[in-house]
Amino acid sequence: MKKYEYKGKISSSVDFEYFPFEVSDNSAFAINIIQEKSGIEDYDYWKIQKELSFLDVDEEVLYRPFSSLSGGEQVKILLVSLFLKENAFLLIDEPTNHLDIKARKIVSDYLKSKKGFILISHDRQFLDNCIDHILCINKANIEIQKGNFSSWYENKQRQDNFEISQNEKLKKDISRLENSAKQSAEWSNKLEKTKNGTRNSGLRPDRGYIGHKAAKMMKRSKNAESRKQSAIEEKSNLLKNIENTSELKINFLKHSSNRLLSLKDISLFYVIKESAKISTLK
Repeated sequence: MKKYEYKGKISSSVDFEYFPFEVSDNSAFAINIIQEKSGIEDYDYWKIQKELSFLDVDEEVLYRPFSSLSGGEQVKILLVSLFLKENAFLLIDEPTNHLDIKARKIVSDYLKSKKGFILISHDRQFLDNCIDHILCINKANIEIQKGNFSSWYENKQRQDNFEISQNEKLKKDISRLENSAKQSAEWSNKLEKTKNGTRNSGLRPDRGYIGHKAAKMMKRSKNAESRKQSAIEEKSNLLKNIENTSELKINFLKHSSNRLLSLKDISLFYVIKESAKISTLK
């Protein structure tokens, strides 16, 4: 939409249109807004009628000022205006804000019959009914997955749980490999020191054999260290897209008294609107 600075280049054979777009004159008739935005001429009036029938909108709405329409009717008029425009790719942002349950189902079915749009919505049921791909902006990457919101969410939970279990396994492996490398290095150093024998033993140690054993132990230590580094690298590739939230902690001050409040001669009132009577409870 060219409203924000960005790096790179966007190449497209279609024009991008944003919903909801701003109506310059709220006093204009709905029909004028549709024709101005979509470019539909009078002889193609039937196309407008067709779109309105899909959205369960009475034709008389077209000849009322836009400002007099309900929030749901305005949403539908704006959608019709954009979908009637040729060579347009829609970026639809939260279309359900002014819709009741029935209207949400109608608009969802309407979008289900359309192609060429990206939809943002907090309503999961609405999404499930009318989309066939999920474009997910993660913390570490952007992915496109075929399916609806529910299928994507199920796959994400599986992936997150797998990464969490792998992360725990790798933490144990890293700890084990650290101990193994440390132990092998200590044994290698002890063996290396025995090459010179002891002062009172009178025996000459086999330095070649001991050196070979010490080198072997040191190699084992280095292999364990190398495997540890590989495990750390593998671990660093996990959990990148898992959101971590810190727990909210509230520290309450202790109150010295068991009685916080004393009340006397208190009356409670409530109003029953249907009968316009006031009931009193003392």
